[in-house]
Amino acid sequence: MTSVFQHALGADFDRLHPQLRRRFGVDGDADLGCVGTGVMDQVWRGAAFTSPFLHFGAQRHILFPETGRQVPFTIENYAYTDSYGRPTLTFVRTFQVTPHRRRRFDATMVWSTRREVLVDYLGTHQHLAVDLHLAVDTTGALTIRSGLQRFRNGLSFPGVLTGEARVREWYDQRAGHFGIEVAVTSRRFGPLFGYTGSFTVRYVGPDRAPVPAAVRPLRENSRE
Repeated sequence: MTSVFQHALGADFDRLHPQLRRRFGVDGDADLGCVGTGVMDQVWRGAAFTSPFLHFGAQRHILFPETGRQVPFTIENYAYTDSYGRPTLTFVRTFQVTPHRRRRFDATMVWSTRREVLVDYLGTHQHLAVDLHLAVDTTGALTIRSGLQRFRNGLSFPGVLTGEARVREWYDQRAGHFGIEVAVTSRRFGPLFGYTGSFTVRYVGPDRAPVPAAVRPLRENSRE
């Protein structure tokens, strides 16, 4: 199975740093998945009025209101074919925001053959579908920008209510780890949520199938 990122980047996939090529080349064949562990130097959120929205999102593993520094972090990426026959890659991020509380930010990325776009389904029930636009910069880092956003019923978000996500991930050759920066902002309300930090990964061989049930969504969305 071709990885969803290879589909999305096409020839530009080969411009990624070699460590990023392996990480984002997870396809279920050479590697079933990869699990990253590290620390987020900072997890932040916007103004106080954003907290109720983030609390609501936390119920379905979409963003969360806690902030902190030096937050332990894991990310689980597993490749599989979903029930609609689409190449899929999990992005399950877990933040140990306090000694007694963990928060998850779940997503499954699906390659839409029909529209030729990478679709990011957010949360435990894939209520929100977001088109992703990918690029590779001159250093071999991957940049991701969110695009059109739709509810489960297919309705688009009004522009003033959408949060635009910008992600940059790179490999620090000298330090021997991956770096990541994520920022979600609203056209109307300003900064909403983000984090920055680093992690290392271990790869999971194809002999370890099946994909853990805990990282798969509770319900899949057929809309693309």
